[in-house]
Amino acid sequence: MTEHRTATGAGTGVLERRYRRLLLGYPRAYRSGYGDELIATLLDTAEPGRTLPAARESFALVVGGVRTRMIYATQRPAWIDGLHLGVLALSIAQLAMLVPYASVVPLWVGLSALAVLLVMRGRVRLALPVVVPVAVKVCAITLGQPWLDRTLLPVDPDRFWGGGALYGGGGPVAPMAGYALVVLGLLTLAAHERRLGERSWFWLPAVPLLAGADPAGLDFSAGAGSHAMARAGLEIGVLLLAAWAGHVAHDPRWAMAAGIYLVPVLAVYAENLGDHSEQDLAHLAVLVLLTAFAAAVPYRAKRRIVL
Repeated sequence: MTEHRTATGAGTGVLERRYRRLLLGYPRAYRSGYGDELIATLLDTAEPGRTLPAARESFALVVGGVRTRMIYATQRPAWIDGLHLGVLALSIAQLAMLVPYASVVPLWVGLSALAVLLVMRGRVRLALPVVVPVAVKVCAITLGQPWLDRTLLPVDPDRFWGGGALYGGGGPVAPMAGYALVVLGLLTLAAHERRLGERSWFWLPAVPLLAGADPAGLDFSAGAGSHAMARAGLEIGVLLLAAWAGHVAHDPRWAMAAGIYLVPVLAVYAENLGDHSEQDLAHLAVLVLLTAFAAAVPYRAKRRIVL
């Protein structure tokens, strides 16, 4: 390594650290096997005295890391991995829905956060007894019934978030559908003998981005708030990434996860028919079309390879 530092100047130590940060996008197994070799090559080709990676180089490393993660993901069975991803996405959305009400229902927000962490680490059998009471509590709130504690209904958000009462914009069907999917998904995964892979910590920033926005109550015509716009942008971005992943890996697991996430969103919209603006319906149409596109891309890619 001293050889590379002499060749590229005094700032090589800083440059190397920055290259290693960019390599965090690659799977750990890839970094262990090829990381040092890749860093050495990058330092050899860097201009003398450079302390920042070139923009094109940085972009290539980030994209390469994401592509490599997608390809490595195909080592796990597609339907198990897709179900795990879908359950995690739903769990994160459910936690985000509770976050603005943390001061009123702190116990349930904490349990929901614990469930997300357990699902993320692949500990689905431990996640089940955590998710079930949260699901029952949420359903009780939607039905206007206190359960296990003296929660005052309606549950209003903290001042920072604003907005209406928890699940005040619709009936119990959509929340029940979402939690039922999570519980059934966890039961299915727990019954399977294969060990689940651990999910990246990069999932966690989705919680604050999704928090404070009802997926079926964006109401763009009235001027959607920043939380609602962030949610819509994140959903669209993730679905585009799912389509790209399916194209790169020729695998439908990401589309399966997107479909699982979409089910309770559709239930929310169905439960509130007639209460949505044209912009809200356009948002739903975009989610449906992108999910369908993500489902079609892997098979089209496979057909091209065969041809």
